[in-house]
Amino acid sequence: MSSVNPIQIPSRLPLLLTHEGVLLPGSTMRTSVDTARNLQLVRSRLLKGTSLQSTILGVIPNTPDPASDAQDLPPLHRIGTAALAVQVVGSNWPKPHYTLLITGLCRFQIVQVLKEKPYPVAEVEQLDRLEEFPNTCQSREELGELSEQFYKYAVQLVEMLDMSVPAVAKLRRLLDSLPREALPDILTSIIRTSNKEKLQILDAVSLEERFKMTIPLLVRQIEGLKLLQKTRKPKQDDDKRVIAIRPIRRIAHIPSTLEDEDEDEENDDIVMLEKKIRASSMPEQAHKVCVKEIKRLKKMPQSMPEYALTRNYLELMVELPWNKSTTDRLDIRAARVLLDNDHYAMEKLKKRVLEYLAVRQLKNNLKGPILCFVGPPGVGKTSVGRSVAKTLGREFHRIALGGVCDQSDIRGHRRTYVGSMPGRIINGLKTVGVNNPVFLLDEVDKLGKSLQGDPAAALLEVLDPEQNHNFTDHYLNVAFDLSQVLFIATANTTATIPPALLDRMEIIPVPGYSQEEKLEIAHRHLIPKQLEQHGLTPQQIQIPQVTTLTIISRYTREAGVRSLDRKLGAICRAVAVKVAEGQSKDAKLDRADVAAGEGCREHVIEDTKHESVSDATDLALPPEMPIVIDSHALKDILGPPMYEMEVSERLSQPGVAIGLAWTPLGGKIMFVEASRMDGDGQLTLTGQLGDVMKESAHLAISWLRSNAKRFHLTNAFGSFDLLDNTDIHLHFPAGAVTKDGPSAGVTIVTCLASLFSGRLVRSDVAMTGEITLRGLVLPVGGIKDKVLAAHRAGLKRIIIPQRNEKDLEELPSNVRQDLSFVPASCLDEVLNAAFDGGFSVKARPGLVNSKL
Repeated sequence: MSSVNPIQIPSRLPLLLTHEGVLLPGSTMRTSVDTARNLQLVRSRLLKGTSLQSTILGVIPNTPDPASDAQDLPPLHRIGTAALAVQVVGSNWPKPHYTLLITGLCRFQIVQVLKEKPYPVAEVEQLDRLEEFPNTCQSREELGELSEQFYKYAVQLVEMLDMSVPAVAKLRRLLDSLPREALPDILTSIIRTSNKEKLQILDAVSLEERFKMTIPLLVRQIEGLKLLQKTRKPKQDDDKRVIAIRPIRRIAHIPSTLEDEDEDEENDDIVMLEKKIRASSMPEQAHKVCVKEIKRLKKMPQSMPEYALTRNYLELMVELPWNKSTTDRLDIRAARVLLDNDHYAMEKLKKRVLEYLAVRQLKNNLKGPILCFVGPPGVGKTSVGRSVAKTLGREFHRIALGGVCDQSDIRGHRRTYVGSMPGRIINGLKTVGVNNPVFLLDEVDKLGKSLQGDPAAALLEVLDPEQNHNFTDHYLNVAFDLSQVLFIATANTTATIPPALLDRMEIIPVPGYSQEEKLEIAHRHLIPKQLEQHGLTPQQIQIPQVTTLTIISRYTREAGVRSLDRKLGAICRAVAVKVAEGQSKDAKLDRADVAAGEGCREHVIEDTKHESVSDATDLALPPEMPIVIDSHALKDILGPPMYEMEVSERLSQPGVAIGLAWTPLGGKIMFVEASRMDGDGQLTLTGQLGDVMKESAHLAISWLRSNAKRFHLTNAFGSFDLLDNTDIHLHFPAGAVTKDGPSAGVTIVTCLASLFSGRLVRSDVAMTGEITLRGLVLPVGGIKDKVLAAHRAGLKRIIIPQRNEKDLEELPSNVRQDLSFVPASCLDEVLNAAFDGGFSVKARPGLVNSKL
């Protein structure tokens, strides 16, 4: 039984140093090449060599730290495997490396390392070139017995495996065709063994030693398979069938009760789905699509990915409210009462909703309007949408559009994409279950745009009353009627809404509240809501109107009521602490606690028989109910006031005027300051101004220079040329806030006129308006917001363009009574109204009669 290995390896071999696995003769292994020495070996020998000898490598296993590219060669294992490189695969990501497929040929022993760089080369001696049985008869018999024993265990192991697997059947044939002395290496590489055990087999140069070391490994594997079979073997007494290592799938003709039940349930679901489609009242076109899809679904195997997609599509089509709607509550009087109870002020908005209800009562098939509430934050735009739905008796659904930058969010994804779904409009209809809800498209001015399309453009069809009766979602691919939906959009400004989208909506401005309106809202809605949220009752806390007015004027300056709501919440939390302490037996009040309100003081004074307040505050008594929040308690809870009435202090010297500005957060007052100094006629503008406001400043100085003689305005040197040897600096305070717009022109003219004339502007005057080079005052927008800002600041006279006089009708009557308005058509009228006693014009010299 001798065997001669026909492979003759070279006496000098390049060495491939590995650490991941052990390659045995007759086996195949993939190894990664990423170190400098191994990379150089592959590039120099395998990629450039063409002969068979150049593809034979010496694989040295168990190399310590092979990833290290140290200068010195690490210690090498004595025995290696000569291997043939069958395949080389290279890649540059994430770093240059190769993957080799190598096949072991025979063992070798390193005699001497000839060179170390760029890759190691060694003189080797082939070990198993001639592998023969020992000469003695006893040794030959012993090796034969080991060989037969090994072969018996190998056959037993293979027969325990699943013979239907091609690799197992091929291994069974190899046992008979291969020589016995090659089997230990091959089977060791196949069965579950560790690298340490494989290394021991590699070091076993003697065939007898190799058989002795491999037989225990085969026995261990056989025992493991037997144990696995016991755990998987069914409880049968007579059935001795061999259970395969890999579970075999159920053959088609063998019945399975569980799977049959699943199939029956699936078929029942399809039948139910088909009945729902027939019973649904969807349009004819949609019905045809559903019938076609259900036919495809019946023919489709359940394992196909498209099966679940088609079924989800049909379930959505059935669930959509094609003809299901709610009946509108068309009682105009009840609707008026409901709107008045839910919201104070907002007369224009309530009027528009009642108009819609009245027309709907007269004509039943009215299309839903597209309303857009535009106003600063906190004025109640979203809550009004809820009240409108409540008034009409309709379902309400809110869609937040802030930050949406994908048009598929509106129109849906096509069903060809993985994970496709309908858009937010169709999803909302599915959620509410009716086809005439109130849809609130919140923050429509904050839509984004990206590579996935423009969602604002996708809304054009949704928000067009002439087109949305035929809205087509990409997912449905069937037209859906949106004409009965009442769409309400909200926005802070119309500047960022595309013109085409803005044209499709009916704009209803929702301006900020006056102080009186905020006072009513606080006592009607905000305070009861905060008391309920904090578990308090009116018998425990009282907030007088004077205190609320102080919060509005000194602690908040906003168009809406959100900050006011937060301040009232802070007061309720502070009172909740005192009430909770008072309910405890050992609760005591310190000096600051008793000083929580005038009501507390009055009760304490009565109990102490008219003692002084200072003496009463030293007593440790439980808080008397109700706790009244006065100015002292307000300061203790909210701290010192955040805003001061600084208007009169700022106008104590020439060169200062007050303008009015509009922002998306509401109106606000804006100071303009000017100063002059010696220079060469430069105009300096500071305060982070936009281009339009810079142009207004240049217009103002040009108009004043051209009219300096008429108003007798001179610079510091007495010259009518205001910029002669003079520099002018215009500053708009709050430099961190960007400012732009045309409405500051009259304010800049008044400020510069005050500077050059040395006269003070009236401290109770604010103004707004755009100017021209000829001195005309042009109209501006946002008059109501600007006037309310001036009213909050305590101003009394407002100068507005004459063509904006019509906008004063929108103001509350109490605001019009508190303020005096001066409409101006030219800058002469503005200056006369801004200064006490007017702004005198130098009289022209009389005409001299001709003597001719």
